[in-house]
Amino acid sequence: MPVIVKIIFREWKRIFSLPVHYWALVVMPPLLFFLYAGIYQGQKVYDLPMAVYDEDNSAATRQLIFLLEQTETIHFTRSINNYDELKDAMRRNEIMGAVHFPRRMESDIKSRKPTTVTLYTNAAYLVPAKLIYKDAAQVLLTGGSGVILQKLVKKGMNPSKAMALVQPIVVSTYSLYNPDYNYREYLVPGLITVAIQMMIIMVAVLMLNYEYTTRSMEELVLLAKGSASDIIIGKTIAHLSVSWINWILMAWVVFPAFSIGDGLGGWNFFVLYSLMALACIGLGVMVSAIVKDTMLATDIGLFYTSPAFVFSGYTFPKWGMPWYDQFYSHLLPYSWFLDGFIKVFTMSLPLSYARPEISALLVFIGISYPIAILVLQRQCNKILGV
Repeated sequence: MPVIVKIIFREWKRIFSLPVHYWALVVMPPLLFFLYAGIYQGQKVYDLPMAVYDEDNSAATRQLIFLLEQTETIHFTRSINNYDELKDAMRRNEIMGAVHFPRRMESDIKSRKPTTVTLYTNAAYLVPAKLIYKDAAQVLLTGGSGVILQKLVKKGMNPSKAMALVQPIVVSTYSLYNPDYNYREYLVPGLITVAIQMMIIMVAVLMLNYEYTTRSMEELVLLAKGSASDIIIGKTIAHLSVSWINWILMAWVVFPAFSIGDGLGGWNFFVLYSLMALACIGLGVMVSAIVKDTMLATDIGLFYTSPAFVFSGYTFPKWGMPWYDQFYSHLLPYSWFLDGFIKVFTMSLPLSYARPEISALLVFIGISYPIAILVLQRQCNKILGV
């Protein structure tokens, strides 16, 4: 049996027998996959509690309140009579926002005088606040125009001409790739993939130095006949194959079960995921070869992987970050993977669109593995007394 194959089987045995390996690579991934997907089972936010502060009490404001209530996001749960009551309700987290209609609003609209409708949102909850604003702005703008339109039509103006006068510009908005602003489509893939990259690296940083902890390094070197490249190739293939099992679970079980994406994860996603896994394993094994202290190596891996989601650009665009944050994000394989993932999975684009991301992942692979092999070879030579 070839040496590399022996090392692969040996590493599989270690992965499925050592708690530091199987907890991170075998037990935790499926638990996290279904946990994250289950959290966002609701997909969207509906009927957020709102208050109405109506000082006009006119037919126009009642019509606007009715139209606002018909939106998916807004649900009026109470009526308030002053600003102090509004602030108190929001501070108690009883409402997510409020709409204030001023006095003489209807008469001001009909007389073509400017009037101000105030929308209050609790922006401490960023996404719900934006959803409330989106629905409220659409209703209030069209509702105000409707009052003027009715007045012009009653005066005998042709409805089409009145519409052109009231609303000379019509905006058509098309939200692509996640038109319903679905939480599950947006967050779950990012959370799952960032978790798996963290687990891959956290195990990889123990790939070599943990051999010293278990006093099995000399036996491994003898099995490999002193070849550091055989050791790293064998271990890498073993860990990559386990990561493929997690890919199958993610792309062929979790995503279809929770209706994430258009169907089963395809070849493009698999290629990108495999390159990300290889890059993460490479960085981990490089640290493992250089740092013999397993505790220190684990701390390095944790420090390196923990901020990956924040710096990935998934929740805040990278181009909006300071240059030093952008620089750090480029040092993370996950940041490049996620850009490519959005292209090939979310947007269903050909793999050619992800060439920059693939090239970056290949750079991580091309740098980390040679360094790991050179460092480990010196250790092998020392063990063999060469």
